[in-house]
Amino acid sequence: MNKRKAWFFTKVLFAMVLPGVLLLAACGSQPKVGALRNESQSVELGDASSVSVEIKMGAGDLQVTGGADKLLEADFKYNVAVLKPEVGYTDGRLEVRQPETSGMPNLLGIMNFRNEWDLRLNDQVPMDLSVDLGGGTSHLQLAGLALTGLKVSLGAGDFTLDLGGDWARDLDATIDTGAANTTLRLPSNVGVRVRVEPGPNIINATGLTKDGNFYTNSAYGVSKVTWQIDLVPGIGLITLEVEQAAAMH
Repeated sequence: MNKRKAWFFTKVLFAMVLPGVLLLAACGSQPKVGALRNESQSVELGDASSVSVEIKMGAGDLQVTGGADKLLEADFKYNVAVLKPEVGYTDGRLEVRQPETSGMPNLLGIMNFRNEWDLRLNDQVPMDLSVDLGGGTSHLQLAGLALTGLKVSLGAGDFTLDLGGDWARDLDATIDTGAANTTLRLPSNVGVRVRVEPGPNIINATGLTKDGNFYTNSAYGVSKVTWQIDLVPGIGLITLEVEQAAAMH
């Protein structure tokens, strides 16, 4: 199956899976689209020497970058009231999530809802980051963050995880791609080994050496810093690329 066919298959699967992601288990009134709301929130780091950050979005457009002076600087846009995000921070634990309402709000049949999060995180504080996206689009540009752990879980949609750049510490990461069309961009100067569990997927790899279920970049076994990434694929197209190789395409 070529890339074009794989992408078509992923889009069809997304159309099939997303309604199930958005169904509410409990009964209730149908949410309605209203005026677009624009809200901003920020969270001070306080005295914490390290933090854990949990981001959980049921459906929408998620952007995550570094560069914040505070622990979190966020902009939210949404036009369905029940999608109003919740932000909480206690004892070094930051949570940004959609409200728990016995499951996701029932958005089935609402074709023009908007739910957009632009989250900027602090670059300096050591951070254990967890991202859970049920469905939609996501771009995580994490270069510069002081990551101590990374766990990503995806449902269906389009997803880009950019890990390019220099990193100061070793890291173990887990990425569950679900039914997403996923691009994973890897650093060139930090040794990376990606273990891909067998599954019904298509892997396109650029700038990496394949050995069985493992993909490594040229810096693996050479650089002082090493990243181990466990990739748990669902059904979809997965693109692995090293940042310098990606720039040539």
